[in-house]
Amino acid sequence: MGTPETAAEARRTTPIGGSPAGDIAPGLASEKVRAQARDAYFGVSHLEAYYGDSYIVQNVSFTVNEGEIVALLGRNGAGKSSTLRAIARAASPQLRGGEIWLQGEALHEMQDYQAALAGVQLVPEDRRIIQGLTVEENMELARIEGELGWSYERIYSLFPRLEERAKQEGTTLSGGEQQMLAIARALARNLKLLLLDEPYEGLAPVVRHDIERALREVKADGITTILVEQNAVAALKLADTALILDSGEIVYSGTAQEVLGDEALRHEYLAI
Repeated sequence: MGTPETAAEARRTTPIGGSPAGDIAPGLASEKVRAQARDAYFGVSHLEAYYGDSYIVQNVSFTVNEGEIVALLGRNGAGKSSTLRAIARAASPQLRGGEIWLQGEALHEMQDYQAALAGVQLVPEDRRIIQGLTVEENMELARIEGELGWSYERIYSLFPRLEERAKQEGTTLSGGEQQMLAIARALARNLKLLLLDEPYEGLAPVVRHDIERALREVKADGITTILVEQNAVAALKLADTALILDSGEIVYSGTAQEVLGDEALRHEYLAI
């Protein structure tokens, strides 16, 4: 007899739809994955996105429960940021296949501003703080259209540094403070799904801990977060579940603790 599979090994060989590929006809399996995505709090099924002719997001499917933090991991170039951008309905990469659902709303039929109004807020790696506007004006601009999110008072209780610098131009803040402002802008709007792209990039450990504390409070409020982060260990310690991308495809889905405890898996796909 062969050695029984570990739970982590089984997850590596089982599609997101649930059953091993040989147990169900391909057409039925695809419909099962689509149904799971539609019925979940948030779900994507068979997501395919391109930069020109480059096939960058390849048949990605997964679901997320309300209030979860998901770490979306992989080596550089694996397609992590592109997956976030496709979910947010950014103009690039171009979505050419698949479905994206948030609480029964078909995000794949929307443009980026419509997805934002539906509750999807992307905090990109470069933060996109608007030059010439103060901290408070950056947040106010986010609140112009659609449902309002957190009040300024609540945001400032989460990020006291922003209250101290409310009248300071946003682009003159430190890197960590700009990251706080980028998250604050997302919180100022109707927020159901927070997409964070490399939030720890270039931050000192003490500032990173401030961001982690804030994200735990966001989770406590029931907000769902998908986190792309090159510092995989830090992301896994914060997350409930983990997805690993390799060459645009999901190769692993499981709990964050399973990944932390599986040295072979981390070495194979994350080089840690």
